[in-house]
Amino acid sequence: MTIKIIAKNKKAYFDYEIIDKVEAGIELIGCEVKSVRAGDVSLRDGYARVDNGQIMMMGCYMAPYNLGGQFTTIDPSRDRKILMKRKEIDKWAKKVKEKGYTITPLKLYIKGHLVKIELGLAKSKQMHDKRATIKKRELGRELDRAKKY
Repeated sequence: MTIKIIAKNKKAYFDYEIIDKVEAGIELIGCEVKSVRAGDVSLRDGYARVDNGQIMMMGCYMAPYNLGGQFTTIDPSRDRKILMKRKEIDKWAKKVKEKGYTITPLKLYIKGHLVKIELGLAKSKQMHDKRATIKKRELGRELDRAKKY
C-alpha cells in the first residue's frame, strides 16, 4: 500500500512533546479530497477538540479546489470530524480533560485511496525545553558537518 504524504506539521514537534500518536480518518466533503490530493493543505494552526464524544479538527486550512465549480463555496477552515474508534476517543478525551494535554495534527497523507491524518497527544513545552531542542538540533548539524569533512 502506497503512502503519499501531503502535509507535515513540523512546528508541532518544536512546540509540543508528543506523548502518543494515532492514525485516523478525516471526514471530508466533495472537492476537499481533490484539494488534498493537490497538496493545498496547512496543518500549522490546526488542533483537535473533543465535543460530545467526537473529536473535531479545528483551524486546519484546506484551500478550495479551483476547478470545483459550485462546490468551492465550502469554508476552507471549517471544523472536520475525525474518525476514530470509541475506545481511543474516550481514552484521549480523559487525558485531555484531566492532565492538560492537547491533540494536534502531525501529518496528513493518502494511504491507498483514503485520506488519513496522524494525530498526536501532546504536552506543551516550556521555553527552556524549546531552547534545549534548538541546542540539540545545532549540535547534530555540527556533528554532521564534522563527519562530512
